[in-house]
Amino acid sequence: MNFPSQSEEEAWHERLLNDDVVASEEVFEAFVDPILEALGGNGMTGLQRDEAYDSIVDVILAYVNAPQRFIPGKGRLRDYLIGAAKNKLSDRKRSREARARREEKYMKLVEVRAPSPKDVMETAVLAQQVMEVLRKDKLTQKDFTLLELLLEGEGATHVVGKALDLPPMPEAELRQAVKRHWDRLKKSLARTGEELADVDA
Repeated sequence: MNFPSQSEEEAWHERLLNDDVVASEEVFEAFVDPILEALGGNGMTGLQRDEAYDSIVDVILAYVNAPQRFIPGKGRLRDYLIGAAKNKLSDRKRSREARARREEKYMKLVEVRAPSPKDVMETAVLAQQVMEVLRKDKLTQKDFTLLELLLEGEGATHVVGKALDLPPMPEAELRQAVKRHWDRLKKSLARTGEELADVDA
């Protein structure tokens, strides 16, 4: 499937800047399949194709929600979207591979040493104490989402920003926003550690 012409791109971009909802739908229809083909298309495995499709949808959605971030004078819209989709797909692949490595390490640890009933009981008690203290600190759902990412070892700015449902914004602003969330969570966790130390004492 061919990409739209430059004149079509420019017309859609102008309409998006004027909040034309129909233009958003047309951009999706016009770009998803050509970008998918540009990323590998039929040469991909089912998983790769699914990840590519999700990445393309994310990128186009970000564009139609904030079209002003694309500067027409710097190049074609198709190149902008393809580049962004490649980066998004690369992030997804790294995240998936990191998760697979973590799961593999975890499975090896489980195979080497199964916990004793006493260890299981102590872990359950500690987990209950941690949750009670965290609830007292009134952590938000976003805080728990961040905590989950922290425990998984996930720190990529785009991944964290998406998990926190942050709106599209320039890279530097996104990093600052994510850092603010991390800093606030770390302070809460530090308080939790202090309270747990008091409980153990």
